[in-house]
Amino acid sequence: MTTNENENAVYLTPEGLQKLKEELDWRINVRRPEIAKQTEAARKEGDLSENAGYDEAKYQAGMNEGRIMELEHRLKHAVIIEKGDGPTETVQLGCTVTIVDKEFGDEEVYTIVGSPEASPSDGKISNESPIGSALMGKKVGEVITVTTPGGEISFEIINIA
Repeated sequence: MTTNENENAVYLTPEGLQKLKEELDWRINVRRPEIAKQTEAARKEGDLSENAGYDEAKYQAGMNEGRIMELEHRLKHAVIIEKGDGPTETVQLGCTVTIVDKEFGDEEVYTIVGSPEASPSDGKISNESPIGSALMGKKVGEVITVTTPGGEISFEIINIA
């Protein structure tokens, strides 16, 4: 793999890959025809220079086509994160990591995913996020320090699954 290919890699779980494929299918086969109908209906209203419905339909078409291009790019460069059969010694993509805040003792559990799937409220953080990147390659028992807008926070890794 060349450096350029690695830079374009989009890391996804099998579930994340399926979601992107489903969204792409919806945007092409459902949303695109809906927008075409809206555009045609607005076009039939007459003067396009002052037709807000036409302008909105064209805007929505542009947004949809942009998202289609983004999804196609992500799928073209997708690298699937396979979950291992057993425990791992170091944090890597696809791992679920339990950490404890060294100052307050709060325990948090995160699954390390690629940026397209990141959803912190669901416990999924990107390998590119401050905490995610600090965890990558670390082992149980290691302490990591992350700089946040509120200052530095230290965590200890207590489990990797």
